[in-house]
Amino acid sequence: MDTTILHNPRCSTSRAALASAEEAGVEVSVRAYLANPLDEADLRDLIAKLDDPVTDLVRRDPNFARAGLTEADVETADQVVAVLVAHPELLQRPVLVRGDHAIIGRPRDRVAAFLAG
Repeated sequence: MDTTILHNPRCSTSRAALASAEEAGVEVSVRAYLANPLDEADLRDLIAKLDDPVTDLVRRDPNFARAGLTEADVETADQVVAVLVAHPELLQRPVLVRGDHAIIGRPRDRVAAFLAG
């Protein structure tokens, strides 16, 4: 079954996910989501597959604060979609998708278990 990694090459955890896939011999498709952002339909599809809380898709980094966002802005799936369409750099990474399941690859040890499953 095809596995896709939503990847940011500048992120060490995202690079580690790619290395884990290579070590496990799992072929993956890589989507550099900053160069090729997810649109509303992509995000809704991802959320439907996500094994994690939807709010966890949004990074709480300095860009979150610069955008003037608070926890109240990312409580629902609709809010998360709106935030990530407007601010794709806030997508948590890496995100791994296979079939009808998706996970956020943090902490790193989740990646190997997902790839093996």
